[in-house]
Amino acid sequence: MIRKSFAEHIKELEKEVTVMGEMVVAAINRSIEALKARNVAEGKQIINDDALINKKRWDIEEKCINLIATQQPVASDLREIVAVLCVVTELERMGDYAEGIGKIVVMLGTEPLVKPLVDIPQMADIGVNMLKRSIDAFLRRDAEAAKAICAEDDEVDLLHEQVYRELLSYMIEDPKTITRATYLIWAAHNLERIADRVTNICERTIFLVTGTMTEVNVSRY
Repeated sequence: MIRKSFAEHIKELEKEVTVMGEMVVAAINRSIEALKARNVAEGKQIINDDALINKKRWDIEEKCINLIATQQPVASDLREIVAVLCVVTELERMGDYAEGIGKIVVMLGTEPLVKPLVDIPQMADIGVNMLKRSIDAFLRRDAEAAKAICAEDDEVDLLHEQVYRELLSYMIEDPKTITRATYLIWAAHNLERIADRVTNICERTIFLVTGTMTEVNVSRY
């Protein structure tokens, strides 16, 4: 049997990464819609569906390990395999954050929200847009696009700070809102971490292209 070229194997892995990215994007979007509607049933389904994202990660990792074992990759080839492993790890964690928002939906139940959701959905929109483009930059080996995406993390951080300060003021003014406001703070935190994970994917893309691992978007704190 003729062995497939290494490049063909990498293309197959990249297709799997794309599918996993789409799964995570869907999970994030579903979690925010469930939060806005306080849809407990959907929240529970999001929690259950996280197992599918986890399985996709393990499947891709297994293929990477088999590729290392059977194709004897050289140093540059190995860097590509390691990059895929790092990306799917980041995606799996983002899936966990979406699952966490699903759990928040369940905990909130049908309780009214402390405030209309404006900043949190905006954080999700930015994060999802960053995620989609980070996967595209990874597939195209576009280091410049990856650097630009990293810079957008600051916008998510600012929205996170705004949500935290606003919800904290609600809690101070009315202690009865503490539990519900805390849940929303947790949701905002998960979205902020998703954006951070996106920057990790971008940094891995830059490393894949340049061979240099650098922290692109250093925290302002």
